[in-house]
Amino acid sequence: MSAAGDDARVAGVAVRPPVGPTRAVALVLPGGRADSFAPGNPRHLSGRRMLPFARALSRHGAAAGLEVWTLRYRYRGWNGTEASPVADAQWALDEVRGRHGDVPVVLVGHSMGGRAAVRAAGDSGVVGVVALAPWLPDGEPVAQLRDRRLLVAHGDRDTVTSPRWSRRLVERATAVATDAAFVSVTRETHPMLLRWPTWHRLATAASLDFLGWQPLPPQLAAAVARGYV
Repeated sequence: MSAAGDDARVAGVAVRPPVGPTRAVALVLPGGRADSFAPGNPRHLSGRRMLPFARALSRHGAAAGLEVWTLRYRYRGWNGTEASPVADAQWALDEVRGRHGDVPVVLVGHSMGGRAAVRAAGDSGVVGVVALAPWLPDGEPVAQLRDRRLLVAHGDRDTVTSPRWSRRLVERATAVATDAAFVSVTRETHPMLLRWPTWHRLATAASLDFLGWQPLPPQLAAAVARGYV
């Protein structure tokens, strides 16, 4: 599914349907680049990296009514004040409402997609954000996270985006969010490949928890409480 933007470029989504009626949606937001007006392409490495997350979300949530959407951006980059992927995320959230009404939505984003997820959290349908190795420069707003749930997970060996910036945003978000947690993924780098099962478990379990469907498993809950896994 796709829709025309203000020029020939279009945003789109790949949809993994649930078993039975759609009770909630997980919107998966891939990474990208700081600046690029090249067209978004799900075949880019950043897009392909999020496919296992979409599969895991669908595998564990489809039977309960979770529909998983993976966003294809109009442009590959954030592009300064244009914040291109945020507009695309908002388009997708509007599409969710048009198709399914006021179902709850969890945003799951990596790198640039994590920043877009945090920015788009103020939409009325969003109940929570799972940001994975996100790009969260100092000064990112947090007011839009009011009454939302937030989990930020960041590899402690990430040299592409900053774990320190992520932790700082979570600290500021605690003043407005229903709850906000930072989890350091030890011995891990930006692509999330060295300990990929841990990333998939975190993202899936947190999403189902944010939807109120099932609490975090005790082992993961303990890891979130101590701040590292």
